[in-house]
Amino acid sequence: MKSTTQTLILCFLVLFTTAPSFSQPPGPPMKKWRGEGQCWRASELDLSQEQRKSLDLIQQTYLREAQLFRLQLFTKRLELRELLTNPTTKTESIRGKYSEIVELRSKQEEKAVEYLIKVRSLLTPEQLKNWCPDQEFPTFRQMIHGPGPMGPMRPEKTFPPTE
Repeated sequence: MKSTTQTLILCFLVLFTTAPSFSQPPGPPMKKWRGEGQCWRASELDLSQEQRKSLDLIQQTYLREAQLFRLQLFTKRLELRELLTNPTTKTESIRGKYSEIVELRSKQEEKAVEYLIKVRSLLTPEQLKNWCPDQEFPTFRQMIHGPGPMGPMRPEKTFPPTE
């Protein structure tokens, strides 16, 4: 069981170190939330050389921290899954593990907001007018607009009742 967990963690690390980080959805840029004109990611704005260097440093720092949180969350979710499928696990253990996951998610969101504040601080007022913070990374959009519906998934197949 431990080797399976270690293998999954290794795969997770490889996946997140090779996946493009600040991906943008295909298509034209989103309209500003104020309803006027287009808005852009900070890297797409007309940044000075000094601003570009600062932005690169902020992004690299954030990515290192975010990767750590993703790995920790992945591990905690695996542990929760094992607890949920173990018939001898006590309910308190499951709730405790879930609380750890909630705390990690909260810390991850705090880091994301810290990142956006740092990016905001290096932009000029004119650049801020054209900046869309929710385009910086997909998870921020979920923080602002909320996640999708939660709850059990519907079964893909329905089986006739047994008699």
